[in-house]
Amino acid sequence: MIPSHLESLPLVSALRSRRSRRFARGLTMPPRGALSYQSRLDPQPLTEEEEAVLAFAACGVTGYALADLPLGEGEGGNIMLTLLGRTVASGDAAQSVAMAVINDDGVQLIRRPRELPVEDFPELVRLAESHDYLELYRRSRVRIADERREPPRRPLFNIGVNEWVAGAPGTTTFLPINDLTYLYINGLLELFNEETACFVLDDRAGFRPAGLKRFARSKGGHLDDDPAHERVATVQRVELIITDVIAVEQGMMHQNLALVCEAMGLGGFPSFAEHEYGWFEALDFTMGSMSATRYLGGSRLMAWLAKLIGKDAPVPYPVGLERDGDVLLRAMHPPYFPSMAEAVRYVADQKTGPRGYFRGQAGDTAWRDGAEVAESLPPVSDRAVAATTAYCEYIWNRYGRFPVNMAPFRTVLRFQVGHLDEEFYDRFYRQEALGAEHRDHQRRWHSGERPAGGAR
Repeated sequence: MIPSHLESLPLVSALRSRRSRRFARGLTMPPRGALSYQSRLDPQPLTEEEEAVLAFAACGVTGYALADLPLGEGEGGNIMLTLLGRTVASGDAAQSVAMAVINDDGVQLIRRPRELPVEDFPELVRLAESHDYLELYRRSRVRIADERREPPRRPLFNIGVNEWVAGAPGTTTFLPINDLTYLYINGLLELFNEETACFVLDDRAGFRPAGLKRFARSKGGHLDDDPAHERVATVQRVELIITDVIAVEQGMMHQNLALVCEAMGLGGFPSFAEHEYGWFEALDFTMGSMSATRYLGGSRLMAWLAKLIGKDAPVPYPVGLERDGDVLLRAMHPPYFPSMAEAVRYVADQKTGPRGYFRGQAGDTAWRDGAEVAESLPPVSDRAVAATTAYCEYIWNRYGRFPVNMAPFRTVLRFQVGHLDEEFYDRFYRQEALGAEHRDHQRRWHSGERPAGGAR
């Protein structure tokens, strides 16, 4: 039997009443259609405190990861990449999704724990435990633009149904940015160790070994290249796994944002943001460029024909984000590393190198004796590093990019938040379209009163 008190819990209540609500103060619904309406109210931007609570919900630091995993030799615990957790789960604790916060005043990037000094970790945890979301927000962000930055509203940067509302004045957009290459390399270190022993074929090149021929078990190596043992994969399959795992992490961010909007009485909704380069050009990412036929894996003949008829246009794609000489986001490949071998070694050293999370930085953890537990974790094996390096160098040298099938950074959905126009919902909807928190939001958040446990 389900306990009767369950329905009174705030989380369950928020789940039950969660809706996408789009019509904010200051908006105009297009004139054609039954819901045509022009707001009588001025746009009302979110306060810094409101944004701070939402940023915490999406990707805030919460404390130390438990890492309750088998940590012995060959048991897989060294797949972990960091020991500081956020409000959302992340494959291998890689924290693969970055977050940009975009409003009328500019753009902030929320730095992930792995981009913050390890000596700051105890204070960040303390701020989270004391519900000081505003100070946590201020310490975790870096300004990357002084005005709203978004791509064009028209398709295919957007979809038609969202043109009227995308980036509307007074609203705040939370844009998750999927960072693929860090988790990709870490996943390869797991795939190519002695226990998993996966063998990968290049489906774009006649299913030849993807730089791994000398590591095949049939050639005296440690990777199982016998298809009957079901440990053979393709480059496309491996990259799809990485992409899907990171997409789930982004999805959890969207759900957290939706539930906290519900609890705060704000309107919010996810919407289309899947464009190869639109958002990255708008945010002034460092961009690479490649001819369309090479980018799409076309043959030399196709490239020659496309060039002959003037149809082999360059395709831009993001490789990093820099501001004032600081590298804020970077793909794990040149130009940010001298070689793919250096990128692979960097990822391995982040875990069990001299200053890795499980070595010199292991003092502050959830364990009673973090240093002792972490020091027991075996390093990534030399054979796994060698095979991963060979694979990555093969991909980079053959295709001039990493990954092969997509850019190193991706956007999929954004989440836009605004103060709702109650008059619109009262005009067109039944009373229950807005809950008590929505109708009480202005009094609670904008008259000097703050909900218990809210931002300071």
